[in-house]
Amino acid sequence: MTRARQDRLLALLVRDGDWATAATLADALGVTPRSIRSYVTALNARVPSGAVVESGPLGYRAGTDAATALRSNGTTDAGTPRDRLHTLVRALLDSPDGIDVFETADRLHVSSATLDADLARVRGLLGGTELTLERSASRARLRGTEMAQRRLLSRLAHDEMDAGSFDLEALRRTLGDASVGARAFGPFKTDLVAELGGLGYFVNEYGIADVVMHIAIAADRVAQDRGLDGDVADATPSNAEVAAILARLSATHLGVQLGAGDLQHLASLVLTRVVAPGATAPKMHVRERLDPDVEQAVRDVVGDAASEFLVDIVHEDFILRLALHVQNLRLRAREQAWSRNPLTRSLKASYPMIFELAVYIANGLHESLGIPLLDDEIAYIAMHVGGRLERSRRADQLLTATIVCPGYYELHELLRSSVDRSLGQAIEVVGVETRVDPDWGSIDTDLVLTTIDPPAERAGSERIVRIQPFLTDADVERVQAAAGRIRRARRLARLRTELERYFEPTAFLRGLDGAGEDDIIRSLGSMLVARGVIDDDYIERAIQREHLSSTAFTDALAVPHALGMTATRTAIAVGIADPSIPWGEGRVQVVALVAFSETDREAFQTVFEQLVEVFSERESVQRIVRRGTDFAAFLDELVAVVDG
Repeated sequence: MTRARQDRLLALLVRDGDWATAATLADALGVTPRSIRSYVTALNARVPSGAVVESGPLGYRAGTDAATALRSNGTTDAGTPRDRLHTLVRALLDSPDGIDVFETADRLHVSSATLDADLARVRGLLGGTELTLERSASRARLRGTEMAQRRLLSRLAHDEMDAGSFDLEALRRTLGDASVGARAFGPFKTDLVAELGGLGYFVNEYGIADVVMHIAIAADRVAQDRGLDGDVADATPSNAEVAAILARLSATHLGVQLGAGDLQHLASLVLTRVVAPGATAPKMHVRERLDPDVEQAVRDVVGDAASEFLVDIVHEDFILRLALHVQNLRLRAREQAWSRNPLTRSLKASYPMIFELAVYIANGLHESLGIPLLDDEIAYIAMHVGGRLERSRRADQLLTATIVCPGYYELHELLRSSVDRSLGQAIEVVGVETRVDPDWGSIDTDLVLTTIDPPAERAGSERIVRIQPFLTDADVERVQAAAGRIRRARRLARLRTELERYFEPTAFLRGLDGAGEDDIIRSLGSMLVARGVIDDDYIERAIQREHLSSTAFTDALAVPHALGMTATRTAIAVGIADPSIPWGEGRVQVVALVAFSETDREAFQTVFEQLVEVFSERESVQRIVRRGTDFAAFLDELVAVVDG
């Protein structure tokens, strides 16, 4: 456990790349600051340079050798429980007749009792793989299909990787240094992407590394005479086309001749996980590839989501592309060949509203098509949704601006043209003042871009930006910075108003005991039930929503809620945990149960997204948690953070 927490600490520091105090890190890991200091000492002892974690007045941050230590993440002699577990699984997979328990214990330098405990952990690792571990006297062996054994290898490789990102060294550790599959991963992937692009496909770079990992596993197993049975007679033209590419590249880069069964399986993975029709593909061609029931299910749930969340996503291109993705997802679900998404965590933390919309869509698809819900797959739906919403942004989101530029020939016209060209996506010029003495008080746009100095009483205004008659890069940066400050100030002002309106003073609980997510949701929900805001059914639906995908959107904040907006009014119940408590796969210190009302739909995005933004900054979290001893103090600190 200690080693796992050291690795978790290192992963946090590498991911954030900034200074963090011992107290903050202790809260994230659920330990004491003293433990953090001992973990840092142990981490620095892993490499000769001792530069894994830096220490300073501001706390700790990742050192120059942090990434190396994180990748190695263990010893070469299978000394840690995790390393030993993986070594044991690889031995079982490589030995169809099983392993001798006592010989294996001697080789790993552990007692037979320790190895028996490790075998029990292997059984726990087999869940969902359709494999079983048999023990007869001194021999242990795995029973199951070749596909199931490959699925276990894939699980091992992902367990070696951090944050869902692909790591070649992790693949080599999983398959072994002598593996043919891991030998030429880079050139294989490069050529595969090029050839798929040549066929007119868009290639999903987030998924292709995962698929090439499966190809590496297949090559390794084929080299051990463990290929898949199969016949390509019924393969579609697309499947046969991709299979031919895989056969050629495997022979060239890996020196392995893949059989018909492997080629058919791998080609199917490529077509369902990493490619989509190119931009020139006509809609009719895309629709021809869709099952009518999938397309209709997607149309229905997209329409419901657009109505529920008041978002503009009902577009034909979006529906067809999402339907094609969902059809591929259903095929992957049948084979339990899930796609990992390295952006899952960042999407959840940075775009909680979009992720919530994706959860709603995924839940609807689960109910209509029976597709299981996994966070990585929900994240891919969120990427589709985010892309559609980005294309649908309304022009009224632009800030308005007035240019003040005393007339001299066409100088003001040239300046306006430059502003439109360089800043047109951020601001909209709605007026130009060409007088040397404009009526500054009458200019009511969001920004004023002026080539002359404003009056002294207005010189400090955030909305007035001094620029040159011939726009420079520095001018553009200043205008963008000012626009960003104005947008943030408006967002935070709205948030402050909404928070003061929706937080329920009598629904505040400090000292969450970590009894479990369901119990905490019920405790917070009961306070809103007592106020007549929600009923018991809302609490149960909030628990169901939590089971779909964790609502821990940051390292410190969970926002449980029900999918339906059935509260009598929008209200928030808050629970504070100090120290942090487990939630989902991480730990949190603040739980905000949100009850949304149908009449307050517009508040959903403001409260939901901006609340997550406030609690994404560690210093803000610590300030609010430490000082928020009661509801009044909590709200005061929260508003103070909002006001900056």
